[in-house]
Amino acid sequence: MTFLGISGMQYSGQSLANSRILLAEDSNVFTSMIGTRLKELFGIQVELCRSFEELQLAYDRSTTPVTLAISNINLPGAENGEALEYLIDLSIPTIVFTGTFHEGTRDQLLSKEIVDYIIKDNVFAVDMLAESVARFLTNHRHHVLIVDDSPTARALLTSRLKRYNFRVSTAESGAKALEILKSNPDIGLVVTDYNMPDIDGFELTRRIRSARGSHELRIIGVSSSSNRLLSARFLKAGGNDFMLRPFIDEEFYCRINQNLDTLIQIRALKNERQTAAA
Repeated sequence: MTFLGISGMQYSGQSLANSRILLAEDSNVFTSMIGTRLKELFGIQVELCRSFEELQLAYDRSTTPVTLAISNINLPGAENGEALEYLIDLSIPTIVFTGTFHEGTRDQLLSKEIVDYIIKDNVFAVDMLAESVARFLTNHRHHVLIVDDSPTARALLTSRLKRYNFRVSTAESGAKALEILKSNPDIGLVVTDYNMPDIDGFELTRRIRSARGSHELRIIGVSSSSNRLLSARFLKAGGNDFMLRPFIDEEFYCRINQNLDTLIQIRALKNERQTAAA
C-alpha cells in the first residue's frame, strides 16, 4: 500500500493507465509536475491542453470517453471560465486546479457540481491533486447505502456521492435498509438519517451492529435537528460519525473519505495477519 496526499489515503498500487485524463493548464511548471506525478504513481499519460482551442481539439479528435478532466479556471482563449463551462456542459467529471480563489469562487465552482477543487497555494498542491484523482478513479470500489425517508434528501445525497464516483443504493426506511444490507454484503458505508417513521437512525444502527461490526461496515448518522446530544447517542448506538444538515460539501466528502480510509486500513491489517498466520 502507498499513502497519498496529506490525508493518508491508501492506494493499492494498481495501474490506472487506461483512464483518459485531459489536463487543461498553461503553466509549464504545473503541467510538468502534474504529468510526471500521475505517470509515476498511476501509469497515467495525461493529454495536455494548453489553450481552450487545444482542449476542444482533444475532445473532438477521439471517440474514447474522457474519464476525468483537470482544469484551470482560466486558459488562453477562455479567460472568463469558458473552458470549465465547456467541460461541465459535456458532463465530463472535472477537478479544478486553480490559483485564483475566494469564497465567491468556491460557491460558483460547487454550484457547477465539479468533483473537487485544489488551490495552487502550497508545496503540497500537486500531491493533493494526485490524491483527488486517485480517489475519483477508485471510488467505484465503494458501495454506499443512503437511508432517509425524504425523497429530496435521498436524491441530494445520491447526487453528491455519484459525483465522486461512488456506487450508491438508497432506502426510504430502516426496514428497507436492513433488506438491502442483507442482499448486498459489499456495502461498506451507511449514511442514515435519525428521524424516520418506522425505525429511527439509532435503532437501525443497533440492528446493523448486531450483525456487522465497525471493522466490516461504517455508519454515519445525519440529522437536521439542533439537539447536540444526537451525535453522542449515535456514537453510543454504534455509529462511527455524525453530521448535521445542511452539509458543507468539503466536510461531507472528507468525512466519507475518512471513514472509508479507516475501513480499508482495517481490512489491510486483517489480510496481513491472515497471511502471516498461514
